[in-house]
Amino acid sequence: MESAGRSGLRLFLEVALLAFCCRCCLSGECPADGRVWETFGNSCYHFVHGKEDVAKTYTIEKAREMCHGYGLLCINSEEENKFIVKYSSRVWKDTEDIWLDMYFDPDNDTLVWQDQTPVVYTNWEDVDDLTPMDTCASADSSSGKWVRVSCEDSYKRVVCETKQVSENAAKRGNSQLLSVLVILSVVVILGFSTAVWFLSQKHSFAPTLFTSFEYHPPFRSPKSDETTLVEAEETEAVA
Repeated sequence: MESAGRSGLRLFLEVALLAFCCRCCLSGECPADGRVWETFGNSCYHFVHGKEDVAKTYTIEKAREMCHGYGLLCINSEEENKFIVKYSSRVWKDTEDIWLDMYFDPDNDTLVWQDQTPVVYTNWEDVDDLTPMDTCASADSSSGKWVRVSCEDSYKRVVCETKQVSENAAKRGNSQLLSVLVILSVVVILGFSTAVWFLSQKHSFAPTLFTSFEYHPPFRSPKSDETTLVEAEETEAVA
């Protein structure tokens, strides 16, 4: 009984550990498209460094094409800005500005991110005298300072950015399916352990039951045996 209980407990722990490892594998993944992606916070970053194209700097339209459907760089905190500066020095030997995924919104008369979210964190160096309708933005890869530039500028580096794929609905569906499988496994393990325990209890109870009810033949009086013997002898004598 004890060995069966231990086996059930060990099996339960193994299933729980497998579920935990699988959930870790499903979370925090960057696109598997053959390119190198770096992670920071909940985002993935790809630094375009010339091996994918002859040119090393691009117009903002070409930069978006290079990202293959993913967005350009959006910086939302000082920590993220420092990360970009630090990692840029590892990828690029020289210093260039990086396109920011920002454009001028004439309705609100301000710069906003391409995904329509407001610009909360900024690190502007100076205000340039550019026509607002022709204003884009870039970040210096060495200092991290932002500058307003012309959208027609063609000498900018490219950093692609996207959210980690753990937020994808398909991943969430796989995670939910895994949870259901774990629950079913636990139910099966508990049912198996209960059945083993019941059978072990039944086998240990059976010998005790039969020992308590030993068979004893009915009591017979010695006098009745003698009377039967005498009657048998008299019958033989008459014959």
